[in-house]
This record gives sequence, structure tokens and C-alpha cells, in this order.
Amino acid sequence: MIRLMSHATLLDILDTGGIWSIARGLAHNVEEYKKHLANCDMQRRNDLDGRGHLSEEALAEFTYFFLETCLDQVKVMEELVQPEKLRVRIKLWGDELIETGELHEKSGLVLDAILYRSELPRSEVATLLSASTRTASRVVAGLIDHGVVTAASSKAPLHIIFPAKLASRWMPGLFPEHRG
Repeated sequence: MIRLMSHATLLDILDTGGIWSIARGLAHNVEEYKKHLANCDMQRRNDLDGRGHLSEEALAEFTYFFLETCLDQVKVMEELVQPEKLRVRIKLWGDELIETGELHEKSGLVLDAILYRSELPRSEVATLLSASTRTASRVVAGLIDHGVVTAASSKAPLHIIFPAKLASRWMPGLFPEHRG
């Protein structure tokens, strides 16, 4: 239950779209995980081991192990995703689609603004592009159609999303290459 609750809480707080997961780290240390988890059910060892029936020391050890595993997984994900290069990879992808005519020539400005600010109010798109509202709508629609930008409603701010079809391009190394 603790793993599920922690996963749900971290998924909500970290807002990673499910890319980051504590389950991966626990799976790599399954024996140690089970040992710490079982120890949490041990009876209190002495008067210095908490006030309840169960061992507070074992719970503290489990908590330390769990948090260390979380930190380890953050480091693993940082190595795989290479966030310092992510923006460049997304921008290169956008530039290629602009060059082939699949995206409007000003789409890169919208992508860059969202990547820099994490969201972009729709009301600011036309000003950002120095374009009409109609052109701004076409630019946004193209990015939405390609599955890289989303918004909760037609008036809500724009956010970047990470479609599975672009995972190997935007975040190489995150998923094993498919060999078929």
C-alpha cells in the first residue's frame, strides 16, 4: 500500500506524466525492499524503539531506503533524459517539421516559449508571433495536431506533452530501441 500511495503522490507532485516511477528503483532492489518492508512489521525492540507496538527504527530505516531509492531514480532519469539537451532536441524536431512544411514557420516560437515558461497563455500567442489571432490559432492547431502541445480547454494555457511516438527522438535512451 505504501508503494502505491507513494507512487500516486509522487506522480501528482512531480507531474512527470508517468515517465518517472519509484517502482523501477524498487524492482532493481527487490530483495532489500522486501527486507525493509518486512522489518516494518517487527515488534518494538526496546524502550528506545518508539512508543507503539512496532519498531520505529525499522520504519525509519525503510523510509531512508525508500527516499534514497527515489533520489537514485531521479539521477537515473536525469542521465537518460539529459534535460539540458531536451530543449535543443525538441527545437530541432520543430525546425525539421517547419522546413518540410508540416508545421507553420512560427511554430518554433510557441514551442520555445512553452519550454522556457512551462506554459503559455493562449491570449499571448498572437503577440508572441506578431501575427493575427487567426494565424496564432493555426500555429497552435498544428502543434496540437502533431500531439506535442495540449490545453485543458480552448481558453486554457498551452503545455508541452511528450507523445510516445517521439520518445526515442526527444529522449533517446529512455526506452529501449525496438528491433523488429
